[in-house]
Amino acid sequence: MSTLKKAGSALISVFHKDGLEPIVKKLNALGVQLYSTGGTEKFIRDLGIPVTAVEDVTSYPSILGGRVKTLHPKVFGGILNRQDHEGDVAQLQEFEIPQLDIVIVDLYPFEKTVASGASEQDIIEKIDIGGISLIRAAAKNYKDVVCISSMEDYQDFLDLLNEKNGETSVEDRQKFATRAFKVSSHYDTAIFNYFNREGAETALKISEDKGQVLRYGENPHQKGYFYGDFDAMFTKLHGKELSYNNLLDVDAAVQLMNEFQGDDPTFAILKHNNACGVATRPTLAEAYKDALAGDPVSAFGGILIANTELDEHTAELIHSLFCEVVIAPSFSEKAIEILKGKKNRILLVQKQVEMPERIVRSCLNGILVQDKDSKTDQLSDLNYATDKKPTEQELEDLLFASRICKHTKSNTIVLAKNKQLCASGTGQTSRVDALNQAIHKAGSFKFDLEGAVMASDAFFPFPDCVEIAHKSGISSVIQPGGSIKDQLSIDYCNENGMSMVMTGTRHFKH
Repeated sequence: MSTLKKAGSALISVFHKDGLEPIVKKLNALGVQLYSTGGTEKFIRDLGIPVTAVEDVTSYPSILGGRVKTLHPKVFGGILNRQDHEGDVAQLQEFEIPQLDIVIVDLYPFEKTVASGASEQDIIEKIDIGGISLIRAAAKNYKDVVCISSMEDYQDFLDLLNEKNGETSVEDRQKFATRAFKVSSHYDTAIFNYFNREGAETALKISEDKGQVLRYGENPHQKGYFYGDFDAMFTKLHGKELSYNNLLDVDAAVQLMNEFQGDDPTFAILKHNNACGVATRPTLAEAYKDALAGDPVSAFGGILIANTELDEHTAELIHSLFCEVVIAPSFSEKAIEILKGKKNRILLVQKQVEMPERIVRSCLNGILVQDKDSKTDQLSDLNYATDKKPTEQELEDLLFASRICKHTKSNTIVLAKNKQLCASGTGQTSRVDALNQAIHKAGSFKFDLEGAVMASDAFFPFPDCVEIAHKSGISSVIQPGGSIKDQLSIDYCNENGMSMVMTGTRHFKH
């Protein structure tokens, strides 16, 4: 075990004072000499605890409206000196530089200021210079100095002071140094991304300072992690810990249901990131029953999501189904009581938060980044390609099917009728295979496709798909268009009394 080091002095200069008082009192009780600046110095004095102002050490006042307080050799010399280096020790004595064993800093809240919609000037003033410099210096010299870089670490540091009576090991100091560089790198990333919000610099900077270790990744032999603020988006009411695969499915469910915000009660059931059941109905219970009818086999072990409060009646229907996760904007008290009847079932209340506008994924030896597909096909986007126009009901179903198709793995075909998903063909290498898969699946669950509609995520290069669809009873088609052979599909529809609309927007999802 490494030798413990007793601290004799501490520099404290923080933005957030919450949780600081017991640390200051403990350091004083241990006989640690305190140095401080500005508001923190006043805070310590108001506690009746002696403290030396940094300007009394440097013989220089705080200048430029507080922009320069600690940026001085007598401060940084006290932090960066190597206590086992004769030359450094001699220079401390020569220039009357106090040794600083502890540095406690909490940075200006840059990200919160940006998120608040503050003015450019207010945001710029929240770029900490002295604080970030103190953190980097103290963390670099962790062999001699303890660096506390965030109010998030106040309690851990207080516990350490109490446990070891003011002494620390090099392992303790290195742990806090690691946290300090996490803080500094995250801070710099936030500042860069603010300045680069127009994307002039083609550099990718991502920093998530909230993370958790998952039980495993997609498979038990793979390690898995989640980085992000899950609690900002969901309130977890019940159930086991979410797995890597759960999180991917929850993401797919949320992205799909975002297409139905503000609509009549809509329920969706997803499995392996794809919808296996979706329906919009006058009540949520009816929507659930018709979503489940879309594929009651695949629904086993699925992810369930609603666009409105989940009520008691719907909960009673759900309770007989084995499912991993149930998501809704709210749950009635009775619904919670019912659904908690299965101890592992995860219940999530979805909060309305701003979602990322870009999609990031690893690729080869690098990273792919793209804008999120935020385009939802609307009635105004439709180009009526055929002589026959869709009926009002068909138009509703076409747009319903299009929204589901957008969130289904390519190549995909989605079949819908009366705002109910009848079946989909997902992730096929051939669009014809996707259609045949969807038709077969619909038939296996006794769906009558007479008068149903078909949505495709990309254009038809040949008329084979519309021909197969027509022979199965499908009456109307929505697709992006754009093939050099579009006219072949249009001609087939015209010759066989089908309607077709084109959106002009492809929705591949790989």
